[in-house]
Amino acid sequence: MSGTKEKTSEMENGSRRETLGFQAEVKQLLHLMIHSLYSNKEIALRELISNASDACDRLRFEALDNAALTGGDGELKIHVDYDKEARTLTVSDNGIGLSRDEAVTHLGTIAKSGTREFFQKLTGDQARDAHLIGQFGVGFYSSFIIADRVTVTSLRAGLPKDQAVRWESGGEGDFSVEQVEKEMRGTEIVLHLREGEDEFLSGWRLKSIIKKYSDHIALPIRMKKEEWKDGAETKSDEEETVNQASALWTRPKAEISDEQYEEFYKHIAHDFEPPLCWTHSKVEGRQEYTQLLYIPGHAPFDLWDRDAKRGLKLYVRRIFIMDDAEQLLPTYLRFMRGIVDSNDLPLNVSREILQESRDIEAIRGGCAKRALGMLEDLAANQPEKYENFWKEFGRVLKEGAGEDLANKERIARLMRFASTHRDTPEECVSLADYVARMKEGQEKIYYITADSFIAAQHSPHLEIFRKKGIEVLLLSDRVDEWVVGFLNEFDGKSLQSVAKGGLDLGALEDTEDKADDEKHADENKAMLEKIRESLGERVREVRITHRLTDSPSCLVADAHDPSANLARILKASGQKMPEFRPILEINPRHPAVLHLREREAANAPAAHFSEWANLFFEQAVLAEGGALDDPAGFVKRVNTLMLELSGIGKGAAKE
Repeated sequence: MSGTKEKTSEMENGSRRETLGFQAEVKQLLHLMIHSLYSNKEIALRELISNASDACDRLRFEALDNAALTGGDGELKIHVDYDKEARTLTVSDNGIGLSRDEAVTHLGTIAKSGTREFFQKLTGDQARDAHLIGQFGVGFYSSFIIADRVTVTSLRAGLPKDQAVRWESGGEGDFSVEQVEKEMRGTEIVLHLREGEDEFLSGWRLKSIIKKYSDHIALPIRMKKEEWKDGAETKSDEEETVNQASALWTRPKAEISDEQYEEFYKHIAHDFEPPLCWTHSKVEGRQEYTQLLYIPGHAPFDLWDRDAKRGLKLYVRRIFIMDDAEQLLPTYLRFMRGIVDSNDLPLNVSREILQESRDIEAIRGGCAKRALGMLEDLAANQPEKYENFWKEFGRVLKEGAGEDLANKERIARLMRFASTHRDTPEECVSLADYVARMKEGQEKIYYITADSFIAAQHSPHLEIFRKKGIEVLLLSDRVDEWVVGFLNEFDGKSLQSVAKGGLDLGALEDTEDKADDEKHADENKAMLEKIRESLGERVREVRITHRLTDSPSCLVADAHDPSANLARILKASGQKMPEFRPILEINPRHPAVLHLREREAANAPAAHFSEWANLFFEQAVLAEGGALDDPAGFVKRVNTLMLELSGIGKGAAKE
């Protein structure tokens, strides 16, 4: 989406100046940013320097195929300057630059998918919105936190000097663009500072901000030296490099502070908050590469957007190659940020080459193992931090159970699930915790899948397990059906759904209860057959239950059929699948079932018996979160049978 034209006017030099409207989301972002992030004004300079660094990286990358783009000026650098009299702060670079269309697109719109949904989450609460805006990535628009007018002059590398563009805005509803001349490629951004922002007119203060937030930038950030005359700060003509100007990941770890690691993360992730943790290592052997991987402290707002770009930054011998190299990590680790710097890949490597490269396959495997090791350390030594990680990214990590079979066991140990031994879905347990608590003689890990924690927690399938004090995992994430499809066992214990197949508790089974169930099966054989005839093709089988203690009925999937929850998920996503008929299990001890048996013994009308049979089936459907084909018929049936049991409708029933 581009800005919409509002008006045009001819300038004296003959170039046309156009005034265009900001995208609606940009207007909202600018308003909220100025009010929510005002206490974090330093990020404006940090973001502009970060963008300048990216522009230089992109020029270096494009110049690999077209050396003429550097135009004999291959020394890439960033300049920061200020003018006390004009009250301006200037950040300039000799990077790739912008064309007119790029300026309109990149500075007038937000191209991120899911933007509208993101802004719907903003509430006007400054503390909460500051967190969300940081999650979104503040970028260029942070300039308006300290400036009431911003002027951008840029020349795209490869274009003649008279095709430069000047973009200007006061951060309200519109911006202007015009064609101007610029001698050298690159971008110059001039912030016309608001009243009260005098701290950005001090060379000492600017340098302290740069060293704090941008010391990791691999390009030199240059400023004029300060001199003190008559007690006042003035600028000399001599320049100095303010930052270390070396790639952070190439430095020895002992020389890098936690603060520098965190600021580098904010630079590459465009995040406002520090990461949860990181790992930095150099790999040597058949492939030589350096990896610096971060786990963010929170999930990005577009984590579940399939079209969102993600991946690591790829460098080859410290030369930037590409952003969002998704081939460097398996999909289930797509939340991670960081860089990989390879000594072996060719400089002209493309995304197509990455997909087929054995070297990349080895790097991806190495990054995955390093990431899992970082999570294992977090889970073992910082459980509170790991709990936060799991809340933000647990559902994504679960995908690895089927995606990364080589690391399936490690991923399984990192998983957390809700459990009948906990009261809320936030209180999760590991599979190792579950196994450690298993009852003597218990051979299986029991679980149930449902579309919500409440549905799983209240499922009638859990009744016998509660009675015996057997723990059951409550799986209510959609991805959990994928997990149990690939994760068949853990530590030699098989995983078993409590809602599939025949229930066999093994050594946990009570001999007397089992004998009693067999007796009931024989005594109720005729009634069970009659229920099956009444339900027809709706069920595969009707049998006495071993699972229920309080409910009259439940539905069970055959051992080789998909669960009812999976069937609903597939149906909701529009996928076709064969019809699987469930098994209806009846609790012979329940008063309603005893009543039906009495009516069956008394030769009650077939229609009346059918009403009860259908009621048992439909109750079981609702209990597991399913939808009825005929809700109105169910309500009518319940009302009729309620009247009968209360004695009010006996006469009507006889008729």
